[in-house]
Amino acid sequence: MGGSGITDAGGAGADPMEPADEATSDTGSGRSAIRIAAVAALGGFLFGYDSAVVNGAVDAIQRQFEIAAQPLGFAVASALLGAAVGAVSAGRVADRLGRLAVMKIAAFLFFLSAIGTGLAPNLTMLIIFRVVGGFGVGVASVIAPAYIAEIAPARIRGRLGSLQQLAIVSGIFISLLVDFILAKIAGGSGETLWLGLEAWRWMFIAMVVPAVLYGTFSFTIPESPRYLIATHRIPEARRILSKLLGEKGLDVKMDTIARSLASEKPPSWGDLLRTGGSRFSLLPIVWIGLGLSVFQQFVGINVIFYYSNVLWQSVGFSESDSFVFTVITAVINILTTLIAIATVDRVGRKPLLLIGSVGMTVTLATMSFIFGTADLNAAGDPVLTGAAGPVALVAANLFVVAFGMSWGPVVWVLLGEAFPNRIRASALAFAAGGQWIANWIITETFPSLKNLSLGLAYGFYAVCALLSFFFVWRWVRETKGRELEEIGSEAGQQR
Repeated sequence: MGGSGITDAGGAGADPMEPADEATSDTGSGRSAIRIAAVAALGGFLFGYDSAVVNGAVDAIQRQFEIAAQPLGFAVASALLGAAVGAVSAGRVADRLGRLAVMKIAAFLFFLSAIGTGLAPNLTMLIIFRVVGGFGVGVASVIAPAYIAEIAPARIRGRLGSLQQLAIVSGIFISLLVDFILAKIAGGSGETLWLGLEAWRWMFIAMVVPAVLYGTFSFTIPESPRYLIATHRIPEARRILSKLLGEKGLDVKMDTIARSLASEKPPSWGDLLRTGGSRFSLLPIVWIGLGLSVFQQFVGINVIFYYSNVLWQSVGFSESDSFVFTVITAVINILTTLIAIATVDRVGRKPLLLIGSVGMTVTLATMSFIFGTADLNAAGDPVLTGAAGPVALVAANLFVVAFGMSWGPVVWVLLGEAFPNRIRASALAFAAGGQWIANWIITETFPSLKNLSLGLAYGFYAVCALLSFFFVWRWVRETKGRELEEIGSEAGQQR
């Protein structure tokens, strides 16, 4: 993975971004860390926007290019393949070029994807530019939590880490709102809007705006002092640490960082393997990180945001009403993420995950029952009559509540802080890559599962939610309020 870089977040002896005296810290670390973390988390906004913008365009894309369910699923999920590659590559690139360079690269890829996808003349070009944007998404999904974990004081690390998920759900909301407005103006997502382009094309092109903002703001935050010291840019590192922590104890802090870097060997993918184990025997903490990532996707959350318009239309609601329901769901997602931000450093990570697993199991089981027992129309789609429609809507939104207050933000927090310093970047990249592959599997298979049985699809997600409860109960350890070094040392001993 190159030099120390992200993998050294937090250092061997002390967190370089932690104030010497939390109660009396100057301008310090708290406010500066919040501002810096907020900018870094903007990558999550583009992550959410790029992921959900396809929701409003799915039906129009299918009609425009006259494609069946399986190629439609691949087109929607294609960005996730790029995201998996981007996630796995992000650590190495960040170690060589720095965190800010990676953020700027991601912003450029988002920009390129927005233009290319919006102007795609055929399905092949649309898929190619979706993959390009997905690569940017994958890079941003790794760099933001790792960078935030580096600069965040332990007492607020959970809240700052949750900014990533808040940015993601805000991006989802804005993209769905933009989809709704553009479709409303044009009279439908497949109707011509401006410059002879259909509304669905403008849904993608609109991503140019947040891409430019992300790239611009990335010039306003500092490079990680750890990366600067590792690359021998000492005066610049000293200046940044001075602004964040003040002059008191600065020399000691600089010396601590330098000594920790000198004592640690360059990280590699081999560090993820258990000592004395087989060639493919991963460390327990790496398996846990991968498990968290996979369960986060296998509960089917992105089915709600990628396909909800198509889903609600298929059970009898109009396109306009479906857009409204989807936007409401996105708002609920934001509000519940705010709940997680307010409680993650008080209640803890593990309790929130357990509560979320229970809530997701109940709501998904309810949706499975409703769709599985509904009457079918001539096309084979379930028809929700009487109270079934409102109950399904309520269950879907309560599912989002359960996910948004727990598995959505908390998994990103844990991925940023649970791994030992030496393997943080490689382990986070591995887990994030697994997350995107799991996301791709769920997104790719849903159209076919929907045609087979919506009850079966949501039943599978309900089983995964139930299994996630036992996974957390047995293997996930609480990290609330603990220093990165303490967490990493404990995890590193599990060899």
